Amino acid sequence: MTDLEYDVLDELYFVMSFSELRTTLELEADELKNVLRTLLRRDWIKCFRNQTDEVDAPEVDFERNYQNYFYLATKSGLLSHHGR
Repeated sequence: MTDLEYDVLDELYFVMSFSELRTTLELEADELKNVLRTLLRRDWIKCFRNQTDEVDAPEVDFERNYQNYFYLATKSGLLSHHGR
């Protein structure tokens, strides 16, 4: 796990929007997109349409909607975060 992946997971104990993450972590959109893509592929995060409505994994269209999604760390993501 990279330092940046660790920092992103550290923020995702609660549901956060892409823009909130970007502001909090002071990252460029492309940089955050790349980290989120990696975390999603590892099943360390999941996507939401809003604060409460989770997007089923097969329905996630990350490349088209990454800026519109909200994100939350999964159990395996939190375990990886704690195990670092």
